Amino acid sequence: MSAVRLCSKVSCSRSAAATMTYVHADACVVIGPLSRRAEPGAHDLCADHAAKLTPPVGWQLIRIEGEQAPPERTHDDLLAIADAVREAAGRPGEGARADEAASASSTSERRSDGSMPGRKHGHLRIIGDS
Repeated sequence: MSAVRLCSKVSCSRSAAATMTYVHADACVVIGPLSRRAEPGAHDLCADHAAKLTPPVGWQLIRIEGEQAPPERTHDDLLAIADAVREAAGRPGEGARADEAASASSTSERRSDGSMPGRKHGHLRIIGDS
């Protein structure tokens, strides 16, 4: 789930409702519905700033009509997400199998580097001073 994107205008803290892009080759400004994700070179604008925007002198303004505000999340949406997370967490998966393998190998001896055979490790390692 992504965070709420804010208007790109300085000192505006309202949520973004539209995306503005420039097409320099055609000297035009395009304002359309809020893009699904933030893109380099695109500016997110609140509904007020999108409505009041004027293009630079000599440039054309193109407004693409569409839904100008992101869909509101309902309480039911949040409950459905929470239920899906709970269901996934309750299912025995690879994590449970790894735990079983680790407990089965707990009786074996440690390797020279201090690790246990058959045990999963994270991607971080301790490197001693040379």
